Amino acid sequence: AACEKPDVDAAVAAARRAFDSGPWTKMRPNERSRIIWKIGDLILKYTEELAQLESIDNGKPIAVARGADVVLAADIFHYMAGWATKIEGSVLDLSVHYTPGIEYQAFTRKEPIGVVAQIIPWNFPLLMAAWKLAPVLASGCVVVMKLAEETPMSGLFLAQIMQEAGVPDGVVNMLTGFGETCGAPLAAHPNVDKVAFTGSTEVGKLIVKAASNDLKKVTLELGGKSPNIILEDADLDVAIAGAAMGIFFNHGQACCAGSRLFVQEKIFDKVVAGIADIGKKIKLGPGLDPSTEMGPMVSQTQYDRVSGFLTSGREQGATALCGGKPVTGNGYFIEPTVLVNTNDQMKVVQEEIFGPVLTAMPFKNVDEELIRRANDSLYGLAAGIFTTNINKAHKIANRLKAGTVWVNCYNIFDASMPFGGYKQSGWGREMGHEVLKNYLETKSVCVSLGAAI
Repeated sequence: AACEKPDVDAAVAAARRAFDSGPWTKMRPNERSRIIWKIGDLILKYTEELAQLESIDNGKPIAVARGADVVLAADIFHYMAGWATKIEGSVLDLSVHYTPGIEYQAFTRKEPIGVVAQIIPWNFPLLMAAWKLAPVLASGCVVVMKLAEETPMSGLFLAQIMQEAGVPDGVVNMLTGFGETCGAPLAAHPNVDKVAFTGSTEVGKLIVKAASNDLKKVTLELGGKSPNIILEDADLDVAIAGAAMGIFFNHGQACCAGSRLFVQEKIFDKVVAGIADIGKKIKLGPGLDPSTEMGPMVSQTQYDRVSGFLTSGREQGATALCGGKPVTGNGYFIEPTVLVNTNDQMKVVQEEIFGPVLTAMPFKNVDEELIRRANDSLYGLAAGIFTTNINKAHKIANRLKAGTVWVNCYNIFDASMPFGGYKQSGWGREMGHEVLKNYLETKSVCVSLGAAI
């Protein structure tokens, strides 16, 4: 269904009723916790159904959907189930006594923000829905979620799972539709208290404008052009495999993909040759084929976008050590690509491609060159460092303008580890205790206790 404004109005009204007078906000935290935990259990129970839906909709290899997307989605619900019973304020000892002899009791409360609008992308449909929904439910909020038009099926199945788990009617409302006719009126809706969006930086800016009329709270998890750094003292077997994982995982359709590779000059040729060798051996194919290692781009639009970047790279002088072109024939396949002879000014280096395309560049020294070049981006979502020198690892990590820094690994996620970006990669954090701040208001209460005893 292509939902439009009347459908958005109906969903928001249902959420408003559920928050203002429904059973969810009146439930004890341990009751909510049990329901949230059950959602995680049911996700694991329906692993095969969810994995197949994810592969059919998105194109990703079913083995990846089964072993990563579904498992991590269940884990975030199990993790957030524990936080439902641990949301607490604090008692304050006031420094100023306005009336001599009068005592005051002051404390803070953490309260759910209300009706939350959430808009998720197509690259990890089930996982992004889980990242958004689990903390909302833990905080006691209600939600209207717009699923990505390319990949709605796992989200709709998740809605059935939540009903089976005992989530009351109106607490979670799923919409399918397009950004302009469904997402825009949802973000601007006057009865929505908060908007949480994951997607491109370009659309994130539109979300901010839509929410600005009534100054809604907004959190954004946006794009990236993440630097991945390999120092000459790195374990090259680990570094080469890690850099390949950083760009080729999920067909490069990941906001935190390590798409800008910086390799110290001495080892540059060996490293890029090793990554290209991995790229040449990746088997492309349909997601449901168990032997497939990389599926197609999600859509014709994305296929054309990545193809356009490959053309731009060639025209500006880049050389492909592997790949470098789209695959003709059935399916939106792009060859795993490693581009060399690139520089920091090229379009393929500066802009987010969202495909299996790595731009590799050498550097001489860390202090005078590397940090400046690594931070030379409007994004600041993630970064990677490969080195056997722990002192260098910490020093470089401290200087990188990125929300997540991986050392001697890449694309490692955990429900306990906050994820989000600096600069134009977004506002706020997903996962961990940090994410609850997105959905809670802080209320200060001051009570006069009368004359001191």
